[in-house]
Amino acid sequence: MSEGDTASDGRAVSGAPDDEHLLAEFEKVAQGLGRMFPGICEVVLHDLRDPDHAIRFIENNLSGRQVGESATELGLARIRDPHYPGVIQNYAGRFPDGRPAKSTSIGIKNEAGQYIAALCLNLDISTLSPMTLTLSNLVATDPENRDAPLETLRDRSRRELREVIETAAAERSTTPRALPREAKKDLVRRLYEDGYFDTRNAAQTIADLIGISRASVYSYTK
Repeated sequence: MSEGDTASDGRAVSGAPDDEHLLAEFEKVAQGLGRMFPGICEVVLHDLRDPDHAIRFIENNLSGRQVGESATELGLARIRDPHYPGVIQNYAGRFPDGRPAKSTSIGIKNEAGQYIAALCLNLDISTLSPMTLTLSNLVATDPENRDAPLETLRDRSRRELREVIETAAAERSTTPRALPREAKKDLVRRLYEDGYFDTRNAAQTIADLIGISRASVYSYTK
């Protein structure tokens, strides 16, 4: 059997020059990814041409495995089936000491369409879980007040006041200045309750828009 041939099970024979070059390039990818996430993400390059000694390169070692150890169950599945999915993403795993992991496995095919390697990322989520809980608690709101915000944290501009007032008038098929007196009272009271009076000169702006005096605006809030 010459260099670059395939075994009886369809697996590429170790030593094909093009395959070797491809794996050598992926070693650099594995190294870069591992060093991007030090302490939390293990990156392993498996050589599926030699399943008994599949681990070719490991960066940021969190599992305690060594170069030369055998392929995982997922790697063996890829060797058996050339149609196995190229990417298995975000599946649950576990390190030997029990720590939970979030893993992704990327199959690498050669030019002939055979799986010759797999690049695997194993994220240690045990260090992130406490942080997730802390952030969840930090952004949580009181369940009793979730249905409606108690306040809107933004300025109430003249333009926004105009839009609210014109919309209220349009709902009555009229203009702001043509609103009946009681309707103007209700509108001013609603604007007051919704916080529009917190803006500088809000009372005068409302008065101009609905055609009443500034004193009347304040009296309508009571």
